Amino acid sequence: MSEDVSSNKILKGIGVSSGITLGKIRLLERGKISISRRSIRKESIENEINRFRQAAENAIDELKSIKETILDDEIRKHAFIIDAHMMILQDVYFSNAVIDAIREKKINAEWALDIVVSKFLTSFEKVEDAYLRERGQDIKYIYERLVRILVKGKVSDIDNVGIKGKTIIVAHDLSPADTIQLNLNKIFGFAIDVGGRTSHTSIIARALEIPAVAGTGNITSLVKNNDTVIIDGEEGIVIINPTKDVQRGYIAKHLHLKNQRRELLRTAKLKAETKDGFRVKIGANIEFLAEMDIIEKYGARGVGLYRTEYIYLSNKTLPTEMDHFQIYKKLAENKSLEYITIRTLDIGGDKLTSNVDIPKEINPAMGLRAIRLCMRETEIFKSQLMGILRASAYGPLKILIPMISGIEEVRKVKEIIRACMEELTIKGVNFNKDIKIGIMMEVPSACMISDMLAPEADFFSIGTNDLIQYSLAIDRGNEYVSYLYEPLHPAVLRIIKQTVENAHAHKIEVALCGEIAGEPLYTPIMLGLELDELSMNAYSIPKIKKIIRKLEHSYCKELLNKILSIESAKEGESLLRKEMARFFPEDFNIKL
Repeated sequence: MSEDVSSNKILKGIGVSSGITLGKIRLLERGKISISRRSIRKESIENEINRFRQAAENAIDELKSIKETILDDEIRKHAFIIDAHMMILQDVYFSNAVIDAIREKKINAEWALDIVVSKFLTSFEKVEDAYLRERGQDIKYIYERLVRILVKGKVSDIDNVGIKGKTIIVAHDLSPADTIQLNLNKIFGFAIDVGGRTSHTSIIARALEIPAVAGTGNITSLVKNNDTVIIDGEEGIVIINPTKDVQRGYIAKHLHLKNQRRELLRTAKLKAETKDGFRVKIGANIEFLAEMDIIEKYGARGVGLYRTEYIYLSNKTLPTEMDHFQIYKKLAENKSLEYITIRTLDIGGDKLTSNVDIPKEINPAMGLRAIRLCMRETEIFKSQLMGILRASAYGPLKILIPMISGIEEVRKVKEIIRACMEELTIKGVNFNKDIKIGIMMEVPSACMISDMLAPEADFFSIGTNDLIQYSLAIDRGNEYVSYLYEPLHPAVLRIIKQTVENAHAHKIEVALCGEIAGEPLYTPIMLGLELDELSMNAYSIPKIKKIIRKLEHSYCKELLNKILSIESAKEGESLLRKEMARFFPEDFNIKL
C-alpha cells in the first residue's frame, strides 16, 4: 500500500545508471505470486511434468519474442543475457531436477520448481564476491517468469501500452528482459526496491543510458501512480514529489551533466597522462565478451581484470579446456586492446554447481578457494590454463593468479603452467611461450614478501577489495564493522606503497584492480603511489582520465606523503576531499 508522501521525500539507494530525469510514476505492482505445496496422485505426475515443460516452452517463446523486438544495435549486444536465460530454461540438468522433484516428492510443478531454484540460489548466496553473487538473480528471474506462466497462465512481460507522457517506472524489481523492453520514447528512468550495481539489469540500464536507482528498500510502498519523481543516478537518490524549486535545480544539474558527459566521451580515448608527463595505463574490469565493445568506447587501453568465475557458475558441468579456449580466443582476437588479463578461478569449491568432492569448511572465505582450490584440483586448473595458453596464440593474453600468500604457491603454479606448455608442444598446438604470469596481491603476507615474489612474477595486480578486508580484519558485509573499511587507512597505504616499491626495484609493473581504482576521489593517491595501471568499471574511465590529465604527478606524491603522515584515515580523507574540491569544484562537494 502506498501512502501520501509530502514534498521532497528523499530515498537513498544505489545509482546503477548515471543521469538525471524527472517524470510521473508508473507503478508496477506485480508482487510475489503466492504458491503452495500440493500433493498429487501417481497418475497425475505426467500431467504436472507436461505443465512444467509447456511453461518452459512458453517462457522461451516469450524471451525469443523480446529478443526479436530489439532494434537498437547497442542494446542487441546485451541480448546474450536473454540467450543465457533461454539456455538455462533449455538446460537438461535444470529441467530434470524439477521433473525429478515432481516424480520423487509427488508434488505440483510450482512447488518442485521452488525447491530446485532455492537450492541454486543458496549456492550463489554463498559467494563472497558481490559481483558474482548477483548472478543468482538470473535464476530468480527465470523462476518468476515460469511461476507467472504456471499460476496465471499468461505472459509476464512489461506492458508499455497506455503509458503517456514522461514516465518513470517504479517496481520492486525488474528483470533484464523487462529492462530491454522499456520503451525509451516514453520511459525515462526507473527506481526499484532491490538490486545492485553489478546485476544484469543494471548492466542493461547503463547500455540503454537510462537513469536508474536500485536498492531503495521500499519505494514501492511510498509512492502511487502519477506522483512526480526525480531519479538521480549519479548520487543514487530518488526524490518523491519535489517542489518546483527542487525540480528547477535538478533540471539545471541534468543539463550540466549532459554537457559534461558529452565532453568526457569526446576525450575518453586521450592518453592518461598528468600535466608533468607521468603516464598510467587505464584498463577495464569485465566479465562478459559483450563488454569488449563498451570498454573500447570508454577508452580502456586493455583489460586489467577478466573474471572467469561465471564460466564455472553458469554450467552444471565443469568447463573443458576447449570451452575455456573458445571464450578466451574471442577475447584475444579483439585487436583494439593492448593486453587482456585473465584471472584464473577465484571461488571456493563449495560454490561450484558441478560435483567436486570438497570437504565442508567452517570458514570457506579463508579456506579452500582460488589458487588453493586449483592446487588441490589440478585437473580443473589445468583445463583453464590449457584453454588460456591455446588462446594466447591469437592475442595479448596474460595470466593472473588470485589469492597467492607465499612463494611456494607461485613456484608450484609455474610448474603446472610449464607442464601444460610441454603437453601443448607435444600436441603441436601453438601458444605464446612468453605469456606473462602475474600475481594478485590481496593477502597481506604476499605484500609483505613482495620483494621475494617479484623475481618470480611478470607483474603484480593489487586487489584492494580483499586486501583492505584482510589487512584490517573486517568483513565489509558485516554492518557492525563495515565502518572500519577505510581505503586510506595508513596501514593499507603503506602496504600498497611497499608492494609497488619492491615491484619496481625488480622492474615489474603493478596494476590496481580493486573498486577504489574507479573512485575519482582516490585518483591522486593512486598516482602518488606510482601504480603502473588502474583497472576499473569501464564507465568510470573517462572521468578518471580527465582527473589524471588535470593533475601534476609531483603534487600527487606530495599529497600522498602528507596523507601518509596523518594517523587517522578520516582526517586523511577530509584533506583529500578539500584538495579535490579545490582542483575540481564542479565534481567534489567540499561539505562532504
